[in-house]
Amino acid sequence: MKTLDDLLMLGDERLYQTSTPVLKTELQFVKDWVADMHNVMEQIRNKYHFGRAIAAPQLGIMKRLIYMNIDKPVVFINPEIVDPSADLFELWDDCMSFPNLLVKVKRHQKITVNYLDEQWQPHQWIMDGSLSELLQHEYDHLNGVLCTMRAIDNTSFKWRAS
Repeated sequence: MKTLDDLLMLGDERLYQTSTPVLKTELQFVKDWVADMHNVMEQIRNKYHFGRAIAAPQLGIMKRLIYMNIDKPVVFINPEIVDPSADLFELWDDCMSFPNLLVKVKRHQKITVNYLDEQWQPHQWIMDGSLSELLQHEYDHLNGVLCTMRAIDNTSFKWRAS
């Protein structure tokens, strides 16, 4: 079982790599990967008091897999963002891979995400506002993009208040 010590931190070269799709033949591994992601996210919540989702690459699992747990757990296998809105909004983004740093970024107000679930069934979810932002953040991890790379400008960084 992976723990907080397995979380890749800012500067780890794996965070900048593009993840490969989960293959149907790898479905047997998804349950364990998700359990690891859930465990680490819970440890982040306990230590830093934030965390709504995590991407597999943050644990060195270089697969296109996202785990979200807000009201209930949702697993996104091979997600694809389609039809992002032209409307953008600004926010202070945070990341488990650098938990004390906030980065001001712009995100699409609304997105549609196509994905597979743990039974390899296709789904589509239209997300707005904070859910849209959250999924865009995690999706970026699958492509080796960190919110530090999306900072609005050179003054768009601040430490989280303790």
